Amino acid sequence: MEGEGATAVGHVFATRYGAVRGHRRVPDMVAILGIPYAAPPFGVDRFREPRAPATWTGIRDGARFGPIAPQSARLPGTPGWSPGDEDVLTVNVWTPALAGERLPVLVWIHGGAHTFGSSAQPDFDGVVLARAGLVVVTANHRLGFEGFGHVPGGASAGLPDNRGLLDQVAALRWVRDNIAGFGGDPDNVTVAGQSSGATAAACLMVMDRARGLFRRVIAHSPAAPIHSRELAAATTAEVAAAAGCRVTAEALTAATPGALVAACDRVVDDYRRNPHSGRRHYDPVIHAPVVDGDVLPADPLTGLADGRARGVDLLVCHTAEEYWLLDAVGSSAKVTTERQLAVFAADFGLSEDLVTAYRAAMPQAPVLDVYLAILGEVMFGEYSRRLAERHARAGGRAFLSRFTRRPSAPGAVPRAWHCADVPFAFGNLDLDEVRFLIGGPPDDADRGLSQRMVRAWAVFAAGGDPGWPHLDDTSRHTHIWDTRDRPHAPVHAPWTDVDFGPLHP
Repeated sequence: MEGEGATAVGHVFATRYGAVRGHRRVPDMVAILGIPYAAPPFGVDRFREPRAPATWTGIRDGARFGPIAPQSARLPGTPGWSPGDEDVLTVNVWTPALAGERLPVLVWIHGGAHTFGSSAQPDFDGVVLARAGLVVVTANHRLGFEGFGHVPGGASAGLPDNRGLLDQVAALRWVRDNIAGFGGDPDNVTVAGQSSGATAAACLMVMDRARGLFRRVIAHSPAAPIHSRELAAATTAEVAAAAGCRVTAEALTAATPGALVAACDRVVDDYRRNPHSGRRHYDPVIHAPVVDGDVLPADPLTGLADGRARGVDLLVCHTAEEYWLLDAVGSSAKVTTERQLAVFAADFGLSEDLVTAYRAAMPQAPVLDVYLAILGEVMFGEYSRRLAERHARAGGRAFLSRFTRRPSAPGAVPRAWHCADVPFAFGNLDLDEVRFLIGGPPDDADRGLSQRMVRAWAVFAAGGDPGWPHLDDTSRHTHIWDTRDRPHAPVHAPWTDVDFGPLHP
C-alpha cells in the first residue's frame, strides 16, 4: 500500500506487503507475530544487505513467532533453530485495542552476545508495556557469522560487514512504513535493547543509515566489545579453518549455516580451554559490530562524543553485579588465585592500581569475586557510564540508572546480575522461565519495582523523561532501581586510562 502504510480492519492488518491477522491472547491486547520485514537472507541473498520481503495474497496468520536465526543455543521456552529455517527476519507487534490515537512505539532488540537469542523469548512478551501506553515491536536479526562475520570482498562485492545491524535498520524502516496501521506513531519511535542488543542500539545511534528512524534509545547493559576490521578478518580465518574451508567468499557461502555455527562454537571452545589466549579466554565472544567505515563509521563511544546522535535521547542502565550471571552459567573463565588475577588484568590492559582499588573496596571478598566485579565493569558497567556521559557532554540528553535489587527468596543467589533487570522492565515476573534470573518467585516489593520500571520506560518513550535528572555539567545523577533503600556505593577505581576503543588482533 502507499501513503499511510498499514491499515486495520478488526484483527486483520494490511501492511505494504500483505494482510496479517492478529490475535487477542488477553482481552485488551492484540498480538501479531512473525510478520516478515525482509526476505529470507539465504540463497542468493546470503551475506548481503536485507531485501524487501515478497508480497503475499490472502491473510497471513500472526499467531506464531517466526523461525529464529541460525544458532546452537536452546533457551528456556524458546524454539530452537533447525536447518532449513530461513524466514528469520520477522517482527512481532503488541498493540492495545485500537482507539484511533497513535501511541509511542518501542522497538526491542534482543541480546545474546550477537550469537544467540531471539524475539520469541518469553520475558520479551510485550503485553505489560503495551498496557502502559506503547505499541511494542520485537525483531529477529541475523546472528553469529551470518550477521557479523567478515566475508572477503566486503561491501565492494555486495557482502557488507554488520549485516545484523542492517537487518535492524530494515526492521526500523518497516516500522516507519507500517506501524501507523497498528496504532503506533512512526514519528515517535524508541529503540530499546539489552546486552548485545543495547550495543546494537548504541551503534544505530551513530549510523547514517539509521538516522531519522527513531528519537530515543534505551540501552540496558550495553556490552563493550566493538571489533576492528582487522580483528573481524582474523576471526573469519579462524572460523574457516574450523569449518575446513578456504577463506574466500565462495567457500564460506558454500558452507551451510549449520556448519558455520558449529565452526564458531569450536573456535569459542578453543578460547575457553586456552588460558594463554588473551582476553577472549575470559570473554569468548567472537562476533560483534565492526567499525568498517561504511555501515558503522565509528564505534559508539567515538560517535557519541563527536555529537553524531545529539538529537537522540538516551536512557542507560546497568546492573550492580553483571558478571556473576556469566560465572553462574559457566560461560566465563574462573579466576581464583592472585596469579590468575594478575594475568587477567594484564590481558585486559588494566593497571595494578585499578586491581588494588577493587581489593581495598572488597577486603573480605575471594579473588573470584574481585575478578567478577572488575570484569563486569570492563564489559558492562564502566562502558554504560561512558556512553551516557559522552552523549551528555556532546549536547545530548542522557539518563543513567543502576539496577541493584537482590532477590529475597530463601536460598536465592543474592546477586543483581546481568539480565535480571529485563523481566522487571517488561513486567514479566511470573514466568517460570525467569525464576533463575530474578532468584525465585517475586514478592510485593518486586512487583512494585517492576511497575516503576515499566512506567519509566513508557514515559521515556512517550516524551524523553524517565522521571529523574539527566546528566549535565553539574549533575552525574544515577537513578537506583531496588526494592529497598540500599547504599549506592560502586567502586570508584581509576578507570580513566582504560581504553574502550575497537578491539584489534
